[in-house]
Amino acid sequence: MMMKKNNPNSRRSFIKNTALTGIGISIIPRHVMGKGFVPPSDKLNIAVVGGGGKGYSDALNVWNKGTSNIVAICDVDWNQSKRLMEKFPNAAKYKDFRKLFDEQKDIDAVTVSTPDHTHAVIAISAIKSGKHVYVQKPLTHSIHEARVLTEAANKHKVVTQMGNQGASGEGVKQMIKWFDEGIIGNVSKVHVWTNRPVWPQGIATPIEKPTILDGLDWDTWIGPAQWVDYHPLYHPFKWRGWWNFGTGALGDMGCHLMDPPYRVLGLGYPTEVESSVGAIFKRDWSPEYLPDSCPPSSRTQLKFPVSAKNKSEVTLTWTDGGLRPFHPDLIPADHPIGGNDSANGVIMIGEKGIMTCDVYGKLPKVYLNNGDLLTFDDSEKNSLPEYGHHVSWVEACKEGYDKTKHKALTSSFNYAGPLTESILMGNLAIRSYNLRTPKGNGFEYSGRKKLLWDGENMKVTNFDEANQFVKREYREGWTL
Repeated sequence: MMMKKNNPNSRRSFIKNTALTGIGISIIPRHVMGKGFVPPSDKLNIAVVGGGGKGYSDALNVWNKGTSNIVAICDVDWNQSKRLMEKFPNAAKYKDFRKLFDEQKDIDAVTVSTPDHTHAVIAISAIKSGKHVYVQKPLTHSIHEARVLTEAANKHKVVTQMGNQGASGEGVKQMIKWFDEGIIGNVSKVHVWTNRPVWPQGIATPIEKPTILDGLDWDTWIGPAQWVDYHPLYHPFKWRGWWNFGTGALGDMGCHLMDPPYRVLGLGYPTEVESSVGAIFKRDWSPEYLPDSCPPSSRTQLKFPVSAKNKSEVTLTWTDGGLRPFHPDLIPADHPIGGNDSANGVIMIGEKGIMTCDVYGKLPKVYLNNGDLLTFDDSEKNSLPEYGHHVSWVEACKEGYDKTKHKALTSSFNYAGPLTESILMGNLAIRSYNLRTPKGNGFEYSGRKKLLWDGENMKVTNFDEANQFVKREYREGWTL
């Protein structure tokens, strides 16, 4: 079966009001200016925080060929943002987001595309200033930060979106439709996997002190994290493999890969988690204890209770570092098990069949118990970059919080916050796995156990030592 998709903010209010009262400012109707023209009053003024890597594409996607204004670019390392600054030479330039928010008064909205450890402090500053925010995945570095951001966004009535763009794709929508029609019945088991990390993990903390990169504001880059000296194993990009800054493979890819089952099955907070991680060995083949670095591979099992949509408890198994689930019998041996990409994928095992997809929810398929195969042709993709995930946020910002709080922005913080909390809860088990406590003349690995989770209160109830990872301690001078 082949299926195809069917083809106020104050500044803006001021301009419109003054036009109506005859002060001298006029707005020319859109149709007079020609097709595709966007009047200046309909454009958002957007500040970009973090302009290299993913920040570059985020900026271009919200700018959307001139339908929004990029008025400021903030990056602690202007070398990383050089290409973006050349693209928008008239944008104000900053290295410290705090100075940006203090000095730049014409901002409507902010994109945050920085390392994980600074997402929350930047986003909360924008939110408290009344700015709409788009924050890259994972939403935050810690569970506590995700809860704080979600509550603050609702309190200050700003429009929000997390950058897991696949959530806006047609593939995920089709998976929801299939499930809601009862095609595979209730789901009891889910497998999610990734080939990440593709950066160094499971390595010793560097002790060298190389010369800092020219022009890099290292103190601001460190932000709320615990101080360490600059090293190229941290910046750029390799920060993902260090708990001080990143959230490992699970934090990096979980918001992409766990989103389809979380959304399709209507999952909430998990109730328990258990993990095991790949070991690092010294030359004498004794295990290395590396508490600062994320493990080279991990296997984590989360359990979710019955939801309003799925009348079965769900056991979700996550694997990374090149590990992946075995081939289910229902899927032919010559078929890839996750869309067309066996390096990253999702399998949902239901009563009547198995639903699979690739990363971002692409190329979903259903293998039914009766032998039928359902596929979805998403070759006629949304013409907008990254499924229009950024553009839908921009349009929602223009309409204002009150008109959009009940709309289906696919990853507003009301959805992305609980999703991020659930994913990072897996990191509680991963980080606890190698916790050591004294025993006799040696020690024992006290964290190698199933952790029971009270999601509402953000607390592990049977191993208090794991709760140290729920909320991080900020460096002096930094607060949410």
